[in-house]
Order: sequence, then C-alpha cells, then structure tokens
Amino acid sequence: MKRLVYILIATFSFLACEDVIEIETPSEPPRLSVDALIRIQDSSAITNIQVKVRLTSSFFEPTPVANLEQITVTNLDASTDMAGNVMVLIEEEPGSGIYEKTVDNSLLTEGRLLLSINYEDDIYVARTEYVPTVPIASLAQGTETLFSGDETEIIVSFNDDAERDDFYIFDFDFNEYLVTEDEFYQGQTFEFSYFYDNELNAGDEVAINILGADEGFYNYMNQLIVQSGGDQGPFQTPSATVRGNIINASNIDNEEVFDNVGQPENFVLGYFAVVQQFSRTITIE
Repeated sequence: MKRLVYILIATFSFLACEDVIEIETPSEPPRLSVDALIRIQDSSAITNIQVKVRLTSSFFEPTPVANLEQITVTNLDASTDMAGNVMVLIEEEPGSGIYEKTVDNSLLTEGRLLLSINYEDDIYVARTEYVPTVPIASLAQGTETLFSGDETEIIVSFNDDAERDDFYIFDFDFNEYLVTEDEFYQGQTFEFSYFYDNELNAGDEVAINILGADEGFYNYMNQLIVQSGGDQGPFQTPSATVRGNIINASNIDNEEVFDNVGQPENFVLGYFAVVQQFSRTITIE
C-alpha cells in the first residue's frame, strides 16, 4: 500500500509540473503569390496560358484563395485591331486559383507582354518578352555517384547559340531546377552531369526540360535554388522573401516607366516570364 501511495504522489507531481508551451510562429498579412511562367513548345501552334494565383498563409493555416477581379496578358506591340490583343484569363474551375486562356503562339512570341492583375482595388503588373532557347542534344544515364552512392547520374548536352548571350533554366522534374549561363561555353557544345538523390527505379521515366531565360529570371531562379537547396519550385514561397518582377502599379501613370510606385512594400511574390521550352525524356535502366 505504501508503494502505491508513492507512485500516486510521483504521478501528481509530474502532472503538476506540466506547462503549456506556446510557440510563436511568423505571421504577416497574406500576400499574393503568382506562378506566371508560360512555357511555349514549338511542337504546337497554340499555348494554353495558365497562371496560378494564391495567397501566402501563416504556419499551420490553410492556404487562402485569392479571388481576383481580373487578370489579363496584353501584347503591347500587336495591332490594336488584332484579335486577342488583350487576353483575358478565366478561372475555369471556381476557387482553384488557376486562370487560363488558349491563344496562338504568335501573340506571345513577338512584342512586349504585360501581365495585369486586379485584386482588392490594387493593380499589379509585370512586363516581359519571349525568350528563346536551344533543344537538348542528348540525354544519357551515367554510372558515377556523389556521396551516398545511391544517386542516379543523368548526362545532359546541348549546343549553345553563338549569336547571342544565353541563360538557361533546367527543369529536372520532381521540383528540381538548375541554372546556367553561356559565359564560358558560348557557341560550343556543353555537357554536364546532374545527380538525382531521390530513389529512381529501373523503368521510371524522367522528363527533363530546357527553358530560355533573360538575366532577370535567371537571377531570380538562382536565388530561389540557393535558398531552397535545389528542391523548391520557382513560385513557392521561399524561406526569405525573394522579389520577382511583379509590382504594385496602382499609382503608376505611365506604362513605359515603372519607377513611380508609391507602395514599395505592397508587392507580389512570383515571376512573369514567357519562354521557349524543349523537352526530352529518359527511361532509367
């Protein structure tokens, strides 16, 4: 009986010492996050523009939906009487945050392009131009490894265009990206190895894409990759804020000059880019 009493006393002592610890998590007002990377494939004469819009959320809270008033892509240099000069994107599935429209490639590959988003009495804009790239020349599976010995090596080669300065974004599937520029291999065939550290099995198909990029998009992607350790997509919210090219234009009075913005902290996460893409797949052996 004495032993039972001691046990009960000890139990109550432990219970009495329990404290509720509240962890303060970072919190800030929701901010628009926009995935406006438009990839154009030469294999098709049309492109389905698809822009994904959401709001950032605090830790442990569901991602809120951003209900836009309007979102458009305008070709500023197309003839005003050209059909589809202003492309209004529609949220086909209400509440999805995905706005889309199918257009002819010619509307996206020639001239200056302006993305405009109307949200809660503010106007957010970004301007870009189509950036071409070169095809992937070859893909091959290698036998080298890095650290664990379980990595899968893929050897990629492409032929750089000698007539221009190029920046490249490689999309290696599985939300893995790599950037490179042709400063040291302009006009040459460039070959490199990429190692997948996730487990790939024989028979798995891996899609690898090469995307064109201007210097601004290249720098943006490079910052995201460095912050995320290489496993974060370009439009996921990074651990520290990386600003893209979408700005608040509510107080801009000249579409040619984007330097008279009155709300520098009221910006959007994400990036607007229109790029050529070539794709190849490889089957893991």
